[in-house]
Amino acid sequence: MTDTEKDGWMGTINGRPEVGQSAERSRTTSMQDILAFTEMTGDRNPVHYDRELAEKTAFGKLIVQGGVTTGILNACVAEDLPGPGTVFLGVEWKFLKAVGIDEEIIGRVEVAEVRADKPICKLRTTVRDASGELCLDGTATTYTMPLEGLSGGAGD
Repeated sequence: MTDTEKDGWMGTINGRPEVGQSAERSRTTSMQDILAFTEMTGDRNPVHYDRELAEKTAFGKLIVQGGVTTGILNACVAEDLPGPGTVFLGVEWKFLKAVGIDEEIIGRVEVAEVRADKPICKLRTTVRDASGELCLDGTATTYTMPLEGLSGGAGD
């Protein structure tokens, strides 16, 4: 970047990320996740609630909603990389394996592209289970708002 080019990442909390940089988070799913997601969305699909029925499906088990699975990626981008102020502009996700209740999932984001002139990144995104099997694979484009110097933040 030359002296005349604008640094689009100025004022962002974590600054400009580097290609190849990554972040991971893990958590164990629970029935409470299903209940909370239903409360927010109204999704009462029987594969999330009727154990006997769910065990007879191709899943073979009670599963959490896809939004519960992808939620770990929201936390990765908003908290870790690129960090506070980051929102999704677009995602392309493929759900490859259903996630059941009481299963550990590991969400990972890796920076694939970074714009210097605007705080925009393209990330490779994955969610794996504890055995390392891929549950979700895809990409996300993010925008990071500059928050430094703004009052009324969580730390104020």
